[in-house]
Amino acid sequence: MLREPMLRERVPKLKHLVEPDRVHRLCYTDQDIFDLEIKNIFEKTWQYCGHDTQIPKAGDFFTFQIGRQPMVMVRAEDGKIHVLYNRCAHRGVQVCGSRKGHAEGALTCPYHSWRFHFDGTLESVPLEKGYRDTNFKKNDPAFSMTPAASVDIYRGFVFAKLDPSGPSLEEWMGPAKIAIDDMCDRSPVGRVEVVQPYNRVIQRSNWKFFMENQLDALHASVTHQSAGHAAAEVEREIKQRTGSAPAHLKPLSAVLMAFGGWDALQTANFPHGHSLLQGYLAPRPQDPDSLAYEALMEKAVGRARKEEVLSRSIHHVLLYPGVSIQPAMQQLRVLRPVAPGRTESEIWHFRLVGAPEAIYRRSLSYYNLVNSPSTMVNADDLENWQRGQLGLEGSGNDWVSFHRGMGRDRIDDGVLLSGEGTSEAPMRHQFATWLEFLEARK
Repeated sequence: MLREPMLRERVPKLKHLVEPDRVHRLCYTDQDIFDLEIKNIFEKTWQYCGHDTQIPKAGDFFTFQIGRQPMVMVRAEDGKIHVLYNRCAHRGVQVCGSRKGHAEGALTCPYHSWRFHFDGTLESVPLEKGYRDTNFKKNDPAFSMTPAASVDIYRGFVFAKLDPSGPSLEEWMGPAKIAIDDMCDRSPVGRVEVVQPYNRVIQRSNWKFFMENQLDALHASVTHQSAGHAAAEVEREIKQRTGSAPAHLKPLSAVLMAFGGWDALQTANFPHGHSLLQGYLAPRPQDPDSLAYEALMEKAVGRARKEEVLSRSIHHVLLYPGVSIQPAMQQLRVLRPVAPGRTESEIWHFRLVGAPEAIYRRSLSYYNLVNSPSTMVNADDLENWQRGQLGLEGSGNDWVSFHRGMGRDRIDDGVLLSGEGTSEAPMRHQFATWLEFLEARK
């Protein structure tokens, strides 16, 4: 049942919910719209599965959701990574019941012990003679674990797509692949490895709140003011005592930057809904640990390449619809929407292979301060998003405003550039993409 009369004929009416500078609150609250998002966005586009270092050995697996589909990522004996629907072809039971684990020799269903090779094909069934003279055929794909339509890996980051149509992974990422390049390039050997365990958070709000917030430059010095002041106070105390401020607190104290400083940044918005915020929040650290790291990078890749990598000003990148990457901090978050007002996010941290331990510890401190269960920062966002969800479920005002910066954006070689850092161009861009996906239904 549709929740509102205006959506009784949902298909032709969706476009009336999204205007150039505002969207209707139902986009965040209606169950039927959410169902369409899962079907037409999350189950049709490239989705992040994990990193290849999560499953280093044959038989290692990791389970997750794509839309409503339970999936498993597993490494085979030949080293290849497969992404399969986590469903036994016999009676539909999920074969892998843990978030992660190791299967010795084969994936085995816990119900009737059907065993599957790591590529999903059926290896064996107990008492196979019981299928004699039936339509069961061991080599029939119908009796295998179904693979995702497409699987691809970019610099160790594994993505899968359930719909066989559409662009390749690199075509889909386009210029936004700089998020992964920037993270990996900061390693002297060009590689990162995942740090276990990862964090999981349930936000009591629609998934779009998260995506809109990540490039919202205006909110940081308001929402995170208390955390910024605390970090700045600790910085001052340590500097007075030791003569220098700790580098790992600078990204947090930097949220106190005046509105004009945030406005001096810029967002770039790419095809397929991706966006980035450029203009880093602090100068390159010049402490001894940072200088030692720079010397190591210069030795590994040369001075020119080191400068190219470490001078990048990328703060945050979004891969639409549900991946957020802070490459300079080696952080990645991925969304798994559950309901209109409930979203699970996985929060991953990465180590730069070959970089000094001090550099790893610095990024780990940021991870713990910003993205851990004891976070000083993410809790502020979660509170705002929950309040937003509750507000939009009411009827005091039917519209959400995205007017800031409207009319001052410009398009340069197919990229939408905001006129100022606090422009709501990324939100307008995401909803334009959202409408394209939802109206392109089958």
